Amino acid sequence: MEVDCKTVKAKLDAGEDFVFIDCREQNEYDLVRIEGTILIPMGEIPERISELQQHKDSEVIVHCHHGGRSLSVVNWLKSQGFQSALSMAGGIDVWAQQIAPTLPRY
Repeated sequence: MEVDCKTVKAKLDAGEDFVFIDCREQNEYDLVRIEGTILIPMGEIPERISELQQHKDSEVIVHCHHGGRSLSVVNWLKSQGFQSALSMAGGIDVWAQQIAPTLPRY
């Protein structure tokens, strides 16, 4: 259900094909973001599921601030048939600590 930040960074660096979703709110995304993510706030996921249907059989990694919202989103996505959906453990906060320490933390 979860993947650590270092594994996600390695996937990005290797150019692996996966969908990287940020499920935080717009104001959080405006404050700090990981390049390559697609913003779909948690509350909009059900109404925007059609945007993700083409990726149903692909790896989907979701992140939020600390990992709680993304885990909820992944559980919902799995119930919709997205069997390769994963939550990035610790969210962007751990990313900022372990991967990109110049990013602002909040």
